[in-house]
Amino acid sequence: MTGDGALARLIRSSTGRASAAPGEVCDLCAAPVPEDHRHLYDTAEAEVRCACGPCSVLFAGDGAGGGHYRLVPRRRVRLPRVDTAALGVPVGLVFFVPRADGTVTAEGPSPAGAMRWEVDAAVWRQLTTRFPELASMEPDVEALLVNTVQGLDHHWIVPVDDCFRMLAVVRREWRGLSGGGRVWPAVEEFFAELTEQN
Repeated sequence: MTGDGALARLIRSSTGRASAAPGEVCDLCAAPVPEDHRHLYDTAEAEVRCACGPCSVLFAGDGAGGGHYRLVPRRRVRLPRVDTAALGVPVGLVFFVPRADGTVTAEGPSPAGAMRWEVDAAVWRQLTTRFPELASMEPDVEALLVNTVQGLDHHWIVPVDDCFRMLAVVRREWRGLSGGGRVWPAVEEFFAELTEQN
């Protein structure tokens, strides 16, 4: 879902650097951006774009920019265990994104890169009646991020750019077909560093 440039920047930002890479700029106006900058979701290209402070303000309201760009929120909410088995996704590290058109997609890492599935929207709606927090998610820009790999039990509502950062961590650390010895500790560290915020 992210363009090569945005994904590359997210991979760089997942390395824990203290400042932005030289030349890292806003995808709209080319102004330099700090490491902790906002993102816009480009609805036409289904990609995340970097945004400087002034450009992010332009897209902060409902309907701003004609709906082409949507400001990715910063809200993170840790949830109790959400039973996602009925959604039919056969992996333990995955994120679910409700879309503005009513569909729901699931995405997760694999040895061949990111995998994507369409989830039964009716089953998703049933899940939101059991877990009302899911119904509050903003389409396209928030996701349910789940990690049940190796007995873990993480369920978060997060900005979609957090999901792309998680994919970047996996992509950076993955070795061979099974991921190797570095990927799962890196994923655990990623989840350990998530903090709730409104």
